Amino acid sequence: MTESNPPPNRRTPAEAPSRANPPRAAGAKPSPIPPPVSYSRDTAGSGASGSNPPRSAQPANGAGGASVDATPSDSKRLAPRSPRSALEPDTIDMPPRRSKTARHPLVIIGNAILSLFVLLAIAAGVALYAGNQRFDAPGPLAQDKVVSIPHGSGIRDIADVLQREGVIDQPWVFIGGVFVLKAREDLKAGEYQFAAHASIRDAVATIVDGKVVAHQISFPEGLTSEQIVARLLEDDVLTGNIKEIPREGTLLPDTYNFTRGVTREQMIQRMQAAQQRVLKDIWDHRAADLPLKTPDQLVVLASLIEKETGKPDERSRVAAVFVNRLKQKMRLQSDPTIIYGLVGGKGTLGRPIMKSEIEQPTPYNTYLIDGLPPGPISNPGRASLEAAANPARTRELYFVADGTGGHVFAETYDQHQKNVARLRSIESDRKDQAPLDATAQPPAAQANQVAPAAAAATNSATPGAPTHHPAPHHPPVSTPNTAQTAAPSLKGTQQ
Repeated sequence: MTESNPPPNRRTPAEAPSRANPPRAAGAKPSPIPPPVSYSRDTAGSGASGSNPPRSAQPANGAGGASVDATPSDSKRLAPRSPRSALEPDTIDMPPRRSKTARHPLVIIGNAILSLFVLLAIAAGVALYAGNQRFDAPGPLAQDKVVSIPHGSGIRDIADVLQREGVIDQPWVFIGGVFVLKAREDLKAGEYQFAAHASIRDAVATIVDGKVVAHQISFPEGLTSEQIVARLLEDDVLTGNIKEIPREGTLLPDTYNFTRGVTREQMIQRMQAAQQRVLKDIWDHRAADLPLKTPDQLVVLASLIEKETGKPDERSRVAAVFVNRLKQKMRLQSDPTIIYGLVGGKGTLGRPIMKSEIEQPTPYNTYLIDGLPPGPISNPGRASLEAAANPARTRELYFVADGTGGHVFAETYDQHQKNVARLRSIESDRKDQAPLDATAQPPAAQANQVAPAAAAATNSATPGAPTHHPAPHHPPVSTPNTAQTAAPSLKGTQQ
């Protein structure tokens, strides 16, 4: 039987002698154990260790060599020559040394600073998020409250005031929010109203926007400058004193808004400026045939109109009576001029005009002087100024109270006398009914009751009264003793 030849480069284990251990001759002595040899991955792959490379580097066709199916990981495995060498540790390359640039002190410091910045950025982000949540959270204020921020207050002072008043409970969040919003220079002093549970953002917005609390003070038309100054001094929100009482007729009665901290002198200046603007506008649109030469004369005439009637629909007719009299060189015979000549800026006589006072000479008594008085007797409002500049187109020369708070007008003296007689009859009927009414009233009410004619003859605007005083101004003038001795209204006397 013919023995088959083995395939090339394949030998049986018994026939394949190891290259590293060739067969010994008979009777030969075994060779001594060679010294251990250390291999590294570099030497194992390059064959630089001499004639005995590791087994992984031996040809695959040797006995005990690596199989042709060996994986790359098997080729990197160290194969010691003997058991002794297998016990020896593998030699591993030392890691490369760090470069001198990486170990430079500036690089180390820079890395530390960069790391610090990163940490700070993270911390700032966390703080910003938490602060924003608190910045928009509802505040502790239980109800609306007005808080005053003094002038010259810094951001810390403002935060302390708001915390003390209960508007905020985290002043540092307020300060931080102001800086984040770049609103430090926009914080304004003043008096502010904060809504209940207003957030810190709402509080900052209120102060930055300057939404200060507006106060009001009203001055009825017809008050004298002395009476207006008294009202300014009574207001506890205004500050400062008033150097001198302004000239009569230079203040415009109106309702004025102001904020806390405004001085009384500033209010005076504001009223004067308003009066100048209104007067200029009205004077520029006056009637062409008006018998007045200057704006000051317009103010004087308007002050008489203001004191004569409080009814808006009568102003132009009262103005027409005065203008018609001025054109015909008749005396104006205005009762309020008598009172002003007696008491001046106090504005009120406190009792009826006496017959002797009608005949008492004063610079303002238009029963005795011709034309307009030397100055205004009150501070007229815009409506009276407009009536004086554009009176009604009538020929009326007389008017007298109608007993109901208004006036009746007449073109002739005879018609005027009839109107006076009618007023006398009304007053007489009221006097006859007075005892019956008094029996149903307590003594205090009787003491406070004033006869209609006497109250009307006072011709004054009391501070605190309504803007348009309703009392008539031209009843028959009476003495304090009895109405029967009263003289008829001198408004009806021909000149």
